[in-house]
Formats: sequence, structure tokens, C-alpha cells
Amino acid sequence: MFTLNPKSATPLVVQIVQALSRQIEEGGLRAGTKVPSIRQFAHAHQVSIFTVVEAYDRLVAQGWLVSRPHSGFFVRKRGEGAVASVDVASPAGIAGTSFDSMWYLRKIFENRHLSMKPGCGWLPGDWLFEDGLKRSLRGLAGDDVDLGGYGDPKGYPPLRQLIRDTLAEQEVAATTEQVLLTQGSSQALDLCARRLVRPGDAVLVDDPGYANLLFCLRFQGARLVGVPRTPGGYDLAALEAALVEHQPRVFFTQPRLQSPTGSVATLAQLHRVLQLAEKHDVLIVENDIYADLDPEPRPSLASLDQLNRVVHVGSYSKTISPNIRVGHLVAHPDLVEDLAQLKMIAGLTSSEFGERLAFGALTEGRWRKHLKALRERLAKAHERVAQRLDDLGFEIFCEPKAGMFLWARHADMPDAVQTSNQAAEHDLLLGPGHLFTTDLAPTPWMRFNVAYCDDERLYTFLESRRQAV
Repeated sequence: MFTLNPKSATPLVVQIVQALSRQIEEGGLRAGTKVPSIRQFAHAHQVSIFTVVEAYDRLVAQGWLVSRPHSGFFVRKRGEGAVASVDVASPAGIAGTSFDSMWYLRKIFENRHLSMKPGCGWLPGDWLFEDGLKRSLRGLAGDDVDLGGYGDPKGYPPLRQLIRDTLAEQEVAATTEQVLLTQGSSQALDLCARRLVRPGDAVLVDDPGYANLLFCLRFQGARLVGVPRTPGGYDLAALEAALVEHQPRVFFTQPRLQSPTGSVATLAQLHRVLQLAEKHDVLIVENDIYADLDPEPRPSLASLDQLNRVVHVGSYSKTISPNIRVGHLVAHPDLVEDLAQLKMIAGLTSSEFGERLAFGALTEGRWRKHLKALRERLAKAHERVAQRLDDLGFEIFCEPKAGMFLWARHADMPDAVQTSNQAAEHDLLLGPGHLFTTDLAPTPWMRFNVAYCDDERLYTFLESRRQAV
């Protein structure tokens, strides 16, 4: 097909993308043609499967290939969003193109078998509320559970009432009917995207931002407009300029302990964001899934706005267990009814069994003690990991001393994808920064989950990469 040059200054990923896109553009690979599988290509060209994964990812993002579940990768038909010519070496080259998000979403989880996971987005099992969940499960086993129905469309009423009361403590006034339980925060965000975003709409998002959300919005056909994150929260000037230029309908954002940067927006910034949203008639979807990890009683956009133009999203996946898949959203009464109907259309009700498990864990008496211990454990981990990364010469974006993440880069590791691919060969799952950007452009930034960074093998690997330059 073509020959790769491992000694070239051009990275292998870029060589693959350039060669395949050129063949497609020149007609050597016709529309509908199935390209070699990742393993076949890697074997034929004697390259890492992770190199091929990254190349195919970029080709999908640029519109040259399409991923079909259980079938493989095929040359996309012209007129289906493919781009005529793309400079793959330029970050702007992949902005605004069509996108098959399914492959990227699967890629996040495909390396969970690796024993060290400093780039993942969940807490280790022994950090979660395992005891509370087990006690809840034992209690549920003794209850008279109705297994013959689907449950309440909005979710288990006692848990919704508990969420209402918890929000009231955070100065968010809502009724139980304004609380919609979902299958994790991912479904909550997906419902918001399907209700509020139409193909071609400009949508404001944090940049870098919450990866799952970015994939979801691309799948919806949204035009992602990044609002740069700063160590102190938002670039408000850039936000205002984006509102004026793109006139978006909605802003998806994560003010508190943001993934991937860990940054926290100040109260003054939250007020300004709401002022701008009011002026430009923009709805805000506030992803607040790390609220329980925050030791500080900070205000939220929802508490300042009282759900007038803010949809508030939360989850128990980060603190009880990701496997029970219990999240929620709270919104204006009219909007929450629309979202509840979309939930029913997509999958009927959420699992009452899982919701009852979560409710039992939250009410069995040890929940607050668990959160206090978890926050303290994360704070200590932040101090250790920040110091180790600093000793290795990493630049750390900000140090929140709370939440799960540190966002860092090293001058001697300019390509986070290459570093992550090499790490996988050493049984390490890293978090390459391009997955969190609006344009999927190469970046040196990486996300580190401090709960998984105590293994000395991580620092041995990072030191070896620094010395290899």
C-alpha cells in the first residue's frame, strides 16, 4: 500500500494519515472500501497498534474514514462530511470536520486492562463507598421489591426527594418534580444535548473540557466553540467574544474541579457568566459531578440562577460506584418534562434497582464520614503527585488540592499521544490531552488522576521519557 519511514522527522501517525488520505483523495481507495483492521495494519507495517489507533482516529475525525461497529473502518462516501484537503500537521486541520464519535468513546475504555491507570477518570475501588453499597444491597435483598414494573419515569421518588433536600442545603430551590434521575451523568448530558442542540448549531464548551460530552456533541452535529479554561476558571473575554460571534444557544460547562484541568471558577466569574448568558439569551448546562469531592462549600451556577436558565447535572458514579450508573439533572419545570419524555423514548425508565441501591448507601448513616475521608485522601494525593511531577520538570496547570485531576505537560514530551502509546507498552494508561480538546489537535498536555499515581513505575517511565530526548 505504502511504506512508512520510522527514521523520518514526521511522526508515524502523521505519515499514515497523510498516505491514506492522499490515496482516498486520488481515488486509489474508493468510497465504501474497507481498510485493513488496526491489527492487520500494525502487523503489515511493523508499527504499534496504538500508533494505528491514533492514525485511524484522526482519519475518522477528518472525515476520510467511518467506523462501523463490529465491521471495521471504511472509506467515507464523498458528500458525507469528508473534507477535500486537510493539513494533518496543523491543529486547525481537523477543526470543523465531520466526526464519528463512537470510535473515540470506545477508545477511552479499551485499555482498562492495563494495571496502572493514572490517566483514567474514575476512583480505585477501595476509595469508593464499598461498605455502604454492600449494606444497602443486603437491606435491599430483605425488602419487598416490585420486580414486575418499570418504576417511575423520573426515577425512584425517595432518591429524588433526597437530592432535592441536598440541593436545598446548597441553596438551590427545586421541587421533587424538577429532579430527573438518569443512567449516570452521561445520560443526563446526552438528554440535554438532544433536546437543546440541532445539527450545525454553535455550542460553547470548556476547552479543554469533559471528553464524554465533547464526543456526544460532535455526534449530535454541533459546531464546538471552545471557551478557554484558565488556572482561575474562565477566560471571560474569550467567552464574551464567542457569544457575540457565534450566537450559541447553550453553554456546557464544568465550573468546579473541572475535568481535565482541575480548575475552579470564582464567585465573581460565575456571576459574570450568568450576566453574559442573560444578555445573549443562552442556556447553561452545569456539569457538577465532582461537587461531593470539593471540601469547600462553593456556590454553583444553579444556586445563583435558581434554575432559570441553568440545568444542573450531578452523579454518584465518582463517589459511590460507577457501576450503579446513577446520575441526575435538575432543571426548570417545563424543560425537565421535555427531558423526561426524551428519557422515556430512549430507554423507558432508569433502573430503580440501582437507584434504590444508591439511596440506601446515602441514607445508611456513614455517607458524610465517607466523603470527609475521601476528600482528605485526595488532598494528600494531590500534594504527593504535584511534588513528584514538579521534581520531574512538569508544568502543572493549577493545583486545586481537591478533586481527582492534575493537568500537566513536559517540555521534553511534546506529543502526549506518542507518550501515551509508549506508556501502554509499559502497562500504563495515560490520558493524552487531545481527547479533551475541541479540535482534537495534538498537545503536550496530559491528565493525571492523582488516585492512581502512587505506583513508582509511573515515575520511572516518565523519567525514562525525559532522558530519552
